[in-house]
Amino acid sequence: MEKNEQFDCPRVPKRILTSLLSSVSAGVVPRSGAPYIAIGRRDEIEALLSDLTEVNEGGGSMRFLIGRYGSGKSFLMQLIRGYALERDFLTADADLSPERRLYGTGGSGVATYRELMKNLASKSSPDGGALPKILARWISELQNDAANKGIATQSQAFEEEINRQVLSVLREMEFLVGGFDFAKVVTAYYQAYIGGDDERRSACLRWLRGEYATKTEAKRELGFSVSLIIDDENWYDFLKLWAALSRRIGYRGLVVFIDECVNLYKISHRVSRENNYEKILSMFNDTLQGRAEGLALILGGTPQFLEDTRRGLFSYEALRSRLCDSRFALEGFKNLIGPVIRLRRLSDDELFALISRVTKLYAQNYGEEPRITEEQMVRFLEICLDRAGADTLITPREMLRDYMTVLNILMQNPTSTFEDVVGSAVTLKTEKENEESLDAPEAEPQSASQRPKFTIDDIEF
Repeated sequence: MEKNEQFDCPRVPKRILTSLLSSVSAGVVPRSGAPYIAIGRRDEIEALLSDLTEVNEGGGSMRFLIGRYGSGKSFLMQLIRGYALERDFLTADADLSPERRLYGTGGSGVATYRELMKNLASKSSPDGGALPKILARWISELQNDAANKGIATQSQAFEEEINRQVLSVLREMEFLVGGFDFAKVVTAYYQAYIGGDDERRSACLRWLRGEYATKTEAKRELGFSVSLIIDDENWYDFLKLWAALSRRIGYRGLVVFIDECVNLYKISHRVSRENNYEKILSMFNDTLQGRAEGLALILGGTPQFLEDTRRGLFSYEALRSRLCDSRFALEGFKNLIGPVIRLRRLSDDELFALISRVTKLYAQNYGEEPRITEEQMVRFLEICLDRAGADTLITPREMLRDYMTVLNILMQNPTSTFEDVVGSAVTLKTEKENEESLDAPEAEPQSASQRPKFTIDDIEF
């Protein structure tokens, strides 16, 4: 493939392109448009897509994406989220925080469930808020099936046929934990939908989203009693119910993304932290032992969250024995079949391909070619990699933020040159580093043969 052909980018819708570049400039993972800047990570993507195949067949899966801040965990999650939606899975995502945990009192557990339900997405509603649309689609499909059987739409037989189909699906849910009340509320939602009772339909959605604080409040608004509400203790059981229901109403399964798990590592109270790790253990056992039909869980965290033997997952022996590397998993060998996927640092060629792709997207967005040559791109990347420790620690987020800054300055200052922008910044940084390391031993100069050489051959865009 010719070099200029490799750098050709597909036309990106203006709305997505503007949002994508704004996110990259701010160091934020784009909610949409991630595939347009997806470079590398082929092995990781294939491993996660293989999990979707297993979920599609009725199984379950759980993965831990482990990497430093800015290494691409959240980006990879959004990429897989897009692939899952295209394959007709339901997805839900949430970031953990001091107010949102996997287990907690005072609503911190159910707060995670509410965030997941708020971000519940389908192929037709990729931006979230899909819960009422999912149920409406199911009811519409039941109505179409009944009509295709030749049943008159205004007849009593038509209504009875739909009722029979709804009850047939929900009866299978009653044997799962929380399934009786779940089926009862979904049935009430269906009846309110058919009858045009918006008030009861809204009350049913509130219960399904876990927004009731007491059973008394739920009974008053629903118009019937329920034996439980979704709370800190049982919210994960209802995730499993949603996964099971999704497969019965025409979807392939439910993929749940939980990011910023490092917030569990930061919990100072040992008992509270271990309760959260106990919840992770329960999720892990359920999905891998076949007790979570149609559910895929993908958790993102830092190496400290996983490996710290004092406060991380490895401090909990039951998890450490399941997640630690085998003594045969030596450095240099690839193993993406296990539950833990450690994100490698992108190669120099992949980083170069990434900034080349961003340059083309930048030109699309602003309608003019950035005033930067391929040789200057190489020079920019060499400067980034010349920093101490950059060979292992440089992250795409940090590099792209700096690169977008350079492009923005060149566009807004027509008389400036690449050397004006990059050269002065490097000089100031070097002077500061020299002041801070006067007592440090002098490093040997890097020979020309040791400097990174960048090629774009064999880079897949």
